[in-house]
Amino acid sequence: IIITPMYNASGWLDECLQAVIQQDFTGTMELSVFDDASTDDSRKVVEGWKKRLQARGISVVISGHNSPRPRGVGYAKNKAITQSCGQYLCFQDADDVMFPQRVRLQYELIGCKVRRAPEGSTERYTRWINTITQSQLITQVYTSHGPTVVMPTWFCSRNWYLKVGPFDEGGKGVPEDLLFFYQSLRQRGGVARVDQCLLVYRYHEKAATHSVTEETIWKLRVDFLQEQVLSRWESFTIWNAGKQGRKLFRSLSPTNQERVKAFCDVDDNKIKKGFYTYEESKQRPKPKIPVLHYKDASAPFVICVKLDMTGGVLEENLNSLLLEEGTDFYHFN
Repeated sequence: IIITPMYNASGWLDECLQAVIQQDFTGTMELSVFDDASTDDSRKVVEGWKKRLQARGISVVISGHNSPRPRGVGYAKNKAITQSCGQYLCFQDADDVMFPQRVRLQYELIGCKVRRAPEGSTERYTRWINTITQSQLITQVYTSHGPTVVMPTWFCSRNWYLKVGPFDEGGKGVPEDLLFFYQSLRQRGGVARVDQCLLVYRYHEKAATHSVTEETIWKLRVDFLQEQVLSRWESFTIWNAGKQGRKLFRSLSPTNQERVKAFCDVDDNKIKKGFYTYEESKQRPKPKIPVLHYKDASAPFVICVKLDMTGGVLEENLNSLLLEEGTDFYHFN
């Protein structure tokens, strides 16, 4: 089943649905579209494609609601799944375009590489999506990039959706994909990616992802990091004595703040200060956490330096310490 939540997508639907028809998968396919109170002619466009889709052997289910306002992406996905029948769910946003081999090549909670449109938009993010390794699909789930397989490329079984889901229906401002992804990992779900580009992933101002604030994502990431990683460590070092490292420290629970044995950095000015004083603390005296050169610090580390932003220096420094990602360190930023 191709699951397509829809809201004011008429400008993209022709290209999206043409790509559905062009799938080279030879098994049974179904398209399930749920219209989340569109105010344009999205519903009419999909209805206009119904006969062509059915002629290709693709059954079509279209429904929606006429409330004054949309209920959100999570709600629309859940409704599209509920009204469908098939065993496997291929998530397809109405503004993206599938490559012809996508359905044939994907199964499990599995993603794929993408081509961003317009080309060059979100360059660092796109490079990360397409180049992280199979092991990093698990170890880099705490970064600001979000799910290591991006939602528009997801393909999973209905049984897995029922075990993990449904999607959060909080509406605008809720990262329903990240919440589902974290819950899938809690259930010991696997993550995999087909190492082929199977989707044109559009970037535009009207995308629902823009309604989610950085602070919302930050809190979810910190909570998941504490739950999955920090709870297993007796002590750890925060790599970055600057703004982001200190913000992470302040966001931690009191128990995990006490586990921070040091900050580390490469900046001589920060290192010369010798320590970071947690001014907001109610403890007396206020906690002072040492600031060390990274070569003098000890694992495990939480890395609070943005990936792909140091010209390879961060990666070289980590490699020089012979550290193993997922054991000795996790990336957070």
